[in-house]
Amino acid sequence: MVSVIGYKSIEKEDGESFLVLVLQGGVESVKSQATGKMYFTARTVNVPATFDEETCKSLIGSQFEGIVKKVASDPYEYTIKETGEVVELNFRYEFVADTEEIIKEQVVAAEFVA
Repeated sequence: MVSVIGYKSIEKEDGESFLVLVLQGGVESVKSQATGKMYFTARTVNVPATFDEETCKSLIGSQFEGIVKKVASDPYEYTIKETGEVVELNFRYEFVADTEEIIKEQVVAAEFVA
């Protein structure tokens, strides 16, 4: 289950803007690589929307079936807002509807079926 926790306007390189919903997945425990201690977090993701601003506002607090999943990506630099530190990441988060995830995990590719 994911929750809509906000929305924001994104401006494309050509100057055109569009709205995205900010979705947050469930709480999960993570072990810190730096300290080895456990902490709790929740993954968030921005998902493009075709709604107007009023509709986006009204959706805050809504919940949808699905998860925020970590997926591999080409390496890119990311600046941590709180510290200004620049780190290289090789993953991103994306929203996946539960049914999509089940199909992806359960369906066998045609070349493996006799």
